[in-house]
Order: sequence, then C-alpha cells, then structure tokens
Amino acid sequence: MNSSDRVKKRLRGEDVDRPPNFDIFMTFAAHYIKQPLSKYYLDYRVLVDANMAMVENFEADLFQAISDPYREAFDFGAQIEFPQDGLPVSVKPLVDTPEKLKTLTKPDPSCGKRMSDRLEAIHLMQEKSAGTIPVMGWVEGALAEAVDLRGMTNIMMDIYERPEWLKEFLEFIVEVEIDFARAQVDAGADIIGLGDAVASQISPEMYSEFALPYEQRIFEAVKNMGAIARLHICGNTSAIVPLMVESYADIIDLDWMVDMRDASQRFHHKVSFCGNFDPVAVMLNGSEADVFSATVSCMKAGGNNCFSGAGCEIPDGTPVLNLLAQNRALKQKK
Repeated sequence: MNSSDRVKKRLRGEDVDRPPNFDIFMTFAAHYIKQPLSKYYLDYRVLVDANMAMVENFEADLFQAISDPYREAFDFGAQIEFPQDGLPVSVKPLVDTPEKLKTLTKPDPSCGKRMSDRLEAIHLMQEKSAGTIPVMGWVEGALAEAVDLRGMTNIMMDIYERPEWLKEFLEFIVEVEIDFARAQVDAGADIIGLGDAVASQISPEMYSEFALPYEQRIFEAVKNMGAIARLHICGNTSAIVPLMVESYADIIDLDWMVDMRDASQRFHHKVSFCGNFDPVAVMLNGSEADVFSATVSCMKAGGNNCFSGAGCEIPDGTPVLNLLAQNRALKQKK
C-alpha cells in the first residue's frame, strides 16, 4: 500500500497497513541533509531534497512544502531577513498603521519570489512522487497572516479598538490565501495545510469572529478544487476544538495539551485528528520506549481515522532512533 492509498483509506476509516505518519518536518529536515536553514527557506530544490530524505529514511507519508510563515508576507513587501542558519526574522510590521492597508497590493502567487518558489517545490515534489505520495502545500490563515504583516500586539489591539477595520484587512488577505491555495493545487498539491497559530491565543468568541469564517472560506475553496484540507493551530486549542471542527478541514492537528481521546470520541465522525504527543518532552528528550508508547497511545485514542504526528514540528536535534521508534509503533499490529 503506497502513501496516497493509505491516506485516502484512513480518511474514510478503512483498514490500512499502518496509520499514516504526518509529522511536520522543517528545521530537522534541513539539517538532516546538512543544509543551512536559509537555503531550505529560499531554494525549493533544497526543500524538496530534505522532504525526500524524510520520506526515504523515516517513512513520512507526504511531501510537504511548508517551511516558514513568511512566504506571503515577503511577497506583500514585508522586510524579512534570513540568517545563514537561523529562523527568518520580520524586521518591522509592513502595515504599522491602519492607513497602510490602502497601499497594499495583492501579490500574484506565480510572480511573487517566495510564493512562486513554493509552486516550484510542489511541481518537483509531484514529479518525484509520481502519484504515490501526497504533496502538501501550505497557506497562512487570514488572522495569522494579519499578524505577520502587522505584528501580534497591533492585531490584539485591533480586535478591541478597530474590529471593523480588522475585518476589512482579513477580507483583503483571505482572497490572497485562496489564490495561493489554488495556485498550489494547480501545481500539483493534493493537500493544503493552513496554519493559524494565533488562534490558540484568543477566546472562542474571538476565534468565531476573526479566524473561523476565513478558515472556512479558504477550506471551502480548497475542497472545491478537489484537495484535502488540513488545519494546524499550535498550542492549547482545547477550548476551540468544537469550533475548529466547523472549519471544513478534513484533518485537524491537535497539539499535546489537547485531550485526543475526548476530541475523537466527540467528533471523529466529522473529521480526522492528527497527533498528538509532546514533540519536545517525548520526541526530542524522551527515550525510544517513550516515543513508542506515546505513538501507540495516541493512535488508540484517535480512533480508526486518525493520523500520527507530534503535536507540532519535529524539533531540530531529535534523535534519529526516536523517529524510527515512531515508525515501529505504527507498524505494530492491533
């Protein structure tokens, strides 16, 4: 059974040879192939090589074009710096005053330097996968992108001081994200992931007003394109899981603070959950036995349509033997 078949069957709750491995690899993958992070972020060929290594060495069940949150922001015109082997840094908010919104122009995914680089990665991933491994593109949620363009503090203040202006900003952004998703599907993406990390920092009421409607619009468009929708919100999302289920996502990532069993018992008939052991305490700092046990426990809690993965990105420096322990656990017969 190849990865594409495994993923499709798992989404339907059908029998598979093993649960799919949907770990998110970024910094780990770059350093595994001995490349500096700047090349991983800026050269699609390095991104593809790193993903190929994850598939070949750790049986990851997807190629993933996720790298960092600044692809759209860079092409909007934000000043982003890329240290040789460090995380990218936003130098200053592009929309530092509400008036700046009027000066923004929507980037074209096919022309923007970093958005088009992701499209090139997806083209090459699809070529290498030959239909046997799903290719996952990625977009920022509208609220997350607003934070990338305006800064966290400003957006938190906007929620209280100028909510109607913020909605105007989000309306502008969501059309860009839908265009970017469409370009990725056209390039060969089978799955579109959406990152909306800021959503774990706000109340359920705020999430309902400033994040969920835009996630719904993006995912509705993605599913109309024939692709699978995956929602990723880092942090403790326990209070908003019932709302996340209404996002139209097919797969929802749960971080380690969330009760996987409770979420699955309540909503497995609506969505597949992915996760959700602690990427640091278990995968990075735990033993092989810890990883094996946590993987088995999560799969039992998640039910017959769940996917395996750490609660968030696999940390840089994770022991290779721990990743292999996860694979052994997934192959364990029930």
